[in-house]
Amino acid sequence: MTVPKPGTRNSLTDVAGLVVGNAEDRQVRSGTTVILCEPDLRAVAAVQVRGGGPGTRETDALAPGGLVGSVDAVVLSGGSAYGLDAAGGVHAWLGSQGRGYDVGKQRVPIVPSAILYDLSHGGDKDWGEEPPYRRLGREAALAAGPDFTLGKAGAGYGARAGSLEGGLGSASAVDPVTGATVAAIVAVNSFGETTGEDGFFFAAPFERDGEFGGLGPSPNLANPEPVFAKLDSGIAAGRTNTTIAVVATDARLDHADTHRMAVMAEAGFARAIRPIFTPYDGDTVFALSTGRGPAVDLVGLCRLGAIAADCLARAIARGVYEATGTTDWPVWRDRHATAR
Repeated sequence: MTVPKPGTRNSLTDVAGLVVGNAEDRQVRSGTTVILCEPDLRAVAAVQVRGGGPGTRETDALAPGGLVGSVDAVVLSGGSAYGLDAAGGVHAWLGSQGRGYDVGKQRVPIVPSAILYDLSHGGDKDWGEEPPYRRLGREAALAAGPDFTLGKAGAGYGARAGSLEGGLGSASAVDPVTGATVAAIVAVNSFGETTGEDGFFFAAPFERDGEFGGLGPSPNLANPEPVFAKLDSGIAAGRTNTTIAVVATDARLDHADTHRMAVMAEAGFARAIRPIFTPYDGDTVFALSTGRGPAVDLVGLCRLGAIAADCLARAIARGVYEATGTTDWPVWRDRHATAR
């Protein structure tokens, strides 16, 4: 059987029609990531929310049976509820470009978003009545292009993943059967762990070309005790978290099929983070179809959903693997790069 291989960039922008931009405020120690449709495109979109403490904007508009069903951009941001303002900056910028949902005399941009909690992760949060996120949203939209930074960048700038520094990750794959490209981008700020005590990523069985260290699967993967030991130690005590993601494909999917891809992609969270969907997390995944690629039948949709879950698991591990030390929080590369 031919295994799906990463796309040219091994990132979300391997999906035709999408670009990505990051912006950070290093003094605040937080940032924003914008997934932007190209000017001539509005992507079919759906969303799934599974964490116990989500922070979102315009997700109800993407529910099955809704009127809109397509978007101009998706925003992932740090800043907890303050970070929802980032979508306002993107919304205003898109509106100034004449982009959005056609309501006759005007166009209204549709920009759903989700946020993660990084308020207690260092930095100066004493911003008074002027949180930086609306500005960061606009800056990220202006910076959008085919190439973008992973790790401590964008929405992943202030992120922590269990007992390690978190970050922004991405991964892609091309399905050799349908010819469709599938990809994921994620800001990893999880309550749960992405590795065992030995440093082996839980997502290792899905790794491609050594993209997050090439250590392979942990020999202790089935043993939950190291994970619980970290939780019981108080490392994660008092924290609020959330892992937020977008999966996308160039396949031509309708809204129902895009929603099914979002549902299937959620399995990627469970493959890469233990425990997942906790009361402390607001785990959310958006799904996008740009329609720039092939049409698929239901069997093809099953393939794309499974590949999306794999890409999401890989992207989570890459986000932690690519993270550098911006605080005194442990960094995976410092601890485990020689774990083999």
